[in-house]
Amino acid sequence: MNEERLPAAYTAAIREMLGQEADAFLESYTARRTQGLRFNTLKSNSLSGRAAAEHAADLFPLTPVPWCPSGYYYEEPARPGRHAYHTAGLYYIQEPSAMSAAELLAPRPGETVLDLAAAPGGKTTHIAALMQGQGLLVSNEIHPERAKILAENVERLGISHAVVTCASPGELSRRFPQVFDRIMLDAPCSGEGMFRKDPAAIGEWSVEHVEICAARQWDILQDAYIMLKPGGSLAYSTCTFNRKENEETISRFLDNYPDMELIAEKRLWPHLEKGEGHFVALLRRAATEDGAPSRSKRSSGRGKTSRKPASTARDAYQQFMSWASGELPGFTGQGVPLLFGESLYLLPEAFNASLHTGLLEGLKVPRAGLHIAHLKKNRIEPAHALAMALQPEQAARSYDLAADSPDIQAWLRGESLPVPPDLHGWTLVTVDGLPVSWGKASSGQLKNHLPKGLRILKAHTDGQ
Repeated sequence: MNEERLPAAYTAAIREMLGQEADAFLESYTARRTQGLRFNTLKSNSLSGRAAAEHAADLFPLTPVPWCPSGYYYEEPARPGRHAYHTAGLYYIQEPSAMSAAELLAPRPGETVLDLAAAPGGKTTHIAALMQGQGLLVSNEIHPERAKILAENVERLGISHAVVTCASPGELSRRFPQVFDRIMLDAPCSGEGMFRKDPAAIGEWSVEHVEICAARQWDILQDAYIMLKPGGSLAYSTCTFNRKENEETISRFLDNYPDMELIAEKRLWPHLEKGEGHFVALLRRAATEDGAPSRSKRSSGRGKTSRKPASTARDAYQQFMSWASGELPGFTGQGVPLLFGESLYLLPEAFNASLHTGLLEGLKVPRAGLHIAHLKKNRIEPAHALAMALQPEQAARSYDLAADSPDIQAWLRGESLPVPPDLHGWTLVTVDGLPVSWGKASSGQLKNHLPKGLRILKAHTDGQ
C-alpha cells in the first residue's frame, strides 16, 4: 500500500506521534497482513485435543505468538478456517495483536466476567479458555446480527459458562451494578489497525470520525465503571493508533474516577512486532476502605422472567436428566435450568448464588448459558451446543472420523454414513476425538444432525 492512499491527516498525525519511527511504521503497510490462530484450550488440553493440535501444527506450519501462549502465526496459503478442526472448535482464527488484551486482563476460573463489546468473539472465547470453563462470562453485543455470530462462536468452541446478551451498555449497567470481577472493553474505534487488513477502512477514516469514536468510548467506559466491583479489573483495548482514542481517553477516565488506577499500558506496533497493531490498558478499581470488595448494589428481588415458570423448567430438566442417565453417563448437568419454548438451557451456577434469573427479564439473550436439549412431544432431542461442550467419554456412544478421511467431508456436507448395524441411538460424532455434532444411528445408517447452517458445500482435506 502506498502512503499516498492513506489520509493526509492520518499520516501527519502518525509522523507527529512517532517522529523518526514514522517511516518504518508507514512502510509496514507494504508488508503482507499477519494471520493467526489461537488454540481453544477448553479442547486442546484434552488427550485427543493435544494430538489434534499437534496434527494442526503439521498441517499449517505454526510459529508462536510471543505474548499469547496459545496463539500461533500461520502463513498463506494455509486456510485453517476451512478444516474440520475449525468446525470442531479446536482453534479460533484471530489477528495475533488482538490476543494481547485477554492475556493482560488475565481472568481466573470461578470469576464473574463481562465482555462488553464482544462480537465476533475472539476475546470472549479467549477469556472463556483462561477461565477454564468455570464461573460466569457475560458476552454482550449491541447489534443483533453480530450477537448471533458471537453466539455461534461461543457454541462452536464448546463454551458452557457464557451468557450471550444483546443490549446497550447502559441497559446492562442498570441491571448489573458492581457485579463483575473483570471487564473487557474492546471499544468500537476508528480502526486504524484495520487499514492493511481491510483497505475499505481507509475510506471510513476522518478526524471527525476519531472524535466521534472517542466520545462513544467515553460513554461506554462510564457504564463499564458502574458494573465493575471494587477491587475489580478493567481492560480497555482498541485496534487504532491515535492517542485521542487511547492514552487521552484513559487519562480522562482516570481524572474523573479517582478510585481507578492504571496498572499497565501496552501498545503493539506493526513495524516493531508481527501483527496488525493493538492498544490495551489494564485498570483496577480500589477496594472498599476495609480492603474487601463492597456488596453489589443489585436488585434484591427474585424477579420473574419471560421464560417458562421455574417449576416447568425444573420438570423439563428432570426429564432431560432422566434421558441423560442412559445416554450421557458422564454429564453432571450443574446449573440453573431455563426453558424457552421447547429449548432447554442451563444457566451457569452463578445464577444459583450471587445473581438471579430476574436480571435477564426483558433482556435479549441469544444464548442463556448452555443449550442442552429440544423437548419435542415428550421426547428429548439433544442440542448441538451440548455436543460441542462434551468429551467423547461423557456420551454412551461416539463415532470417530479421521480428519483426513472422505467420511468427515461427507459428514460436514450433511450426508449420512453407513455404520455397524449394532450401533443404535444418539451418537456423538467426532473428528480425531473432537465433537462435531450429533448423529442418530439406526439399521446401519448414521443420520446426520449437524445443523444445516453449519454444513459446508465443498470438501476441504488439506487445510487450504
